[in-house]
Amino acid sequence: MSGLESLLIKAKGAARRGETDAARAIYRQVLGRHPRNARALAALDALEANGDTPAQLEFDAMVAAFRAGRMDEAARLGQSLSRANPHAHGVHNLLGAALLDLGNDGGAEMAFRRAIAADPDAPAAYNNLAIALRRQGRLEDAEATYRDVIARAPRYADAPYNLAGLLEQAERLDEAAQWLETAIVIDPGHVDAHYNLGNLRARQGWRDEAIACFAVAATLKADHSDAHNNMGAQLLAAQRADEALAAFGRALAADPANAQAMVNRGKALVLKGDRVAAVGAFRAALALNPQNKSALLQALFEEAHLCDWHARGDYALTGGPEAAAVQPFASLPFVDDPAHQYRRSLACAARMYPDAPASLPSPAPSTDGRIPVGYFSADFHDHATMHLMAGFFREHDRSRYEVRLYSYGPRREDDAARVALRGEVDAFVEIGGMRDEDVVALARADGLDIAVDLKGYTLGTRTRLFGQRLAPVQVSWMGYPGTLGHAAIDYFIADHVTMPPGAEVFFTEKIVRLAHCYQANDDRRAIVPDTRGRTRWGLPDTGFVFASFNQSYKISPAEWDIWMGLLREVPGSVLWLLDTGAQVQANLRREAEVRGVEPERLVFSKPIAHAEHLGRLIHADLFLDTFAVNAHTTASDALWAGLPVLTLAGRQFAARVAASLVHAAGLPELAVEAAADYAALALNLARDPERMATLRTRLAAKRATCPLFDTADYTRRVEDALSEMHRRAQSGLPPEHFDVG
Repeated sequence: MSGLESLLIKAKGAARRGETDAARAIYRQVLGRHPRNARALAALDALEANGDTPAQLEFDAMVAAFRAGRMDEAARLGQSLSRANPHAHGVHNLLGAALLDLGNDGGAEMAFRRAIAADPDAPAAYNNLAIALRRQGRLEDAEATYRDVIARAPRYADAPYNLAGLLEQAERLDEAAQWLETAIVIDPGHVDAHYNLGNLRARQGWRDEAIACFAVAATLKADHSDAHNNMGAQLLAAQRADEALAAFGRALAADPANAQAMVNRGKALVLKGDRVAAVGAFRAALALNPQNKSALLQALFEEAHLCDWHARGDYALTGGPEAAAVQPFASLPFVDDPAHQYRRSLACAARMYPDAPASLPSPAPSTDGRIPVGYFSADFHDHATMHLMAGFFREHDRSRYEVRLYSYGPRREDDAARVALRGEVDAFVEIGGMRDEDVVALARADGLDIAVDLKGYTLGTRTRLFGQRLAPVQVSWMGYPGTLGHAAIDYFIADHVTMPPGAEVFFTEKIVRLAHCYQANDDRRAIVPDTRGRTRWGLPDTGFVFASFNQSYKISPAEWDIWMGLLREVPGSVLWLLDTGAQVQANLRREAEVRGVEPERLVFSKPIAHAEHLGRLIHADLFLDTFAVNAHTTASDALWAGLPVLTLAGRQFAARVAASLVHAAGLPELAVEAAADYAALALNLARDPERMATLRTRLAAKRATCPLFDTADYTRRVEDALSEMHRRAQSGLPPEHFDVG
């Protein structure tokens, strides 16, 4: 039993026996050491004041003022009492607490030192002195004081608890965790110690341990809304959506005004695929806190997925540091502005990445002369990125490179793409259940010279790992279409179309421009010939078929206005879209009708197996691209299937990808520079069957030879880029921009 608990029991017993003076004295002793102790304050209030001396009455008045938050009055009374009672430990300690609250850290330090002089064995005064020193920036003195009180009073839990906070501030996370564990051993009921240890473990990537700590804190204090919320956040990160929703429900039951728990509830609903309910949660969070830019951006992004554009103009309100809590990917469809995306990435990186690695990797030279390269992703399975990259890994020269894949996505042992991939590389390592620090240690033990981030700021990312330095050279490629905004990433692989001269100013990385196109492609992708025919897909037997199989969040009113104009101008034409849910269909049909287009001229088709999807594209005539975020994999899909793609080359990287693709496919005239030209060319093509036929013929003729689909040649260019990065690092040269022909 702690000394504090013993005193409280002793005081309660005295009060029960009618020894009110003795009880008051003990409660004052407690408050002298723990000025904010709610049980002592309440009990002292409940006792009659009869028989108090003037000094006792004045001390009671001081306690009452402190409790009521009247710190000026408490400090004034304390200064008077301290002059009259220079040896009154409790007076000095309470005075120091009041001065701390008033921001008079120097005065508080003096008061706590007097309290220590009056009672050198009272640990609370030492603890409070350390707080005053810490607030003055005297961190070494504060640490020494904490360690002094720990030595003097090894059963006093608050000292190791506060020392942990100081050490965490200094990024000494392992030491901080040890002291929090010490505080818990001393006082297993120390709610804040369990809670803070959970937060610390979450920072370290120890997800299961963090969840366990939050669970204990929430058990000890059932109405600890933040403990429930933070536990839910860790469950959500582990893709345990139902458990996360239950935790957020408990957080909101404990505190209905917990806006962050409501935001997190929305994220869990997104994971479950219930975007309508997710929007409701984000809007509810915004109602709780209208200044919550994170909630606003989340709501707008999910509404974009639903093609609900009623509040799209509110995006301008999402600037500021609060929005850094949302990954920059959510901002891409709202504004085609590389400077804006650069600022968003900087804000996110400052929040996501650690300040600096504790040490730098220094791999020994490989014994076989190969360059060890590690590729990190959650998408090593039947996924859009792997549809493109399977050929790269197949062609990767393992006589020159040791190819290691580190997978942190769900285990999918029966996934055919994953099984095939395992056979193409030197190592396939499952790191999904590993803590960040263990992944870093593993990557360094594997002697990686180059680490490649294939995710960036996309769903399921662990890009934060790169902040700890997995390898001497670190590269962003194929994942996030923009800068990651942090010095931990040395290079970004692009090309001359996606990254025109001058665009590098919007990237913190050094830019490697590949000839032709930055995007990988697989020249062995299977196409299953379609046997269903147009009508089985809901398409007319005759009439021009415009198609856009982009994800719905990429569609904005700007494209939609043009597309609906095309349907009005081209009789019998239809627009073929990806079916992503009933709500999307309803919203787009309404938006069509508003623009004078019969809703039935929109045809929606469900996602199907990749090879079968490529086969059904034979029924489309022209792929219409989206603007701020182009078709990326879907544009390559269309071109591989022989379907011409019309795109508008925008300003930010994400808005220039399809332009790069059509250039590399040998159809550069299909990348235009203005929306008016996009609309005019689409209309011209729809009215000119011969020109469309010529485009298809050219695309078919070039498919086997064009740079876009020459997987072996593309792989050599990427390998040349990796070799130059490695050469510079080995020569002691810093990263720099360069081109690969």
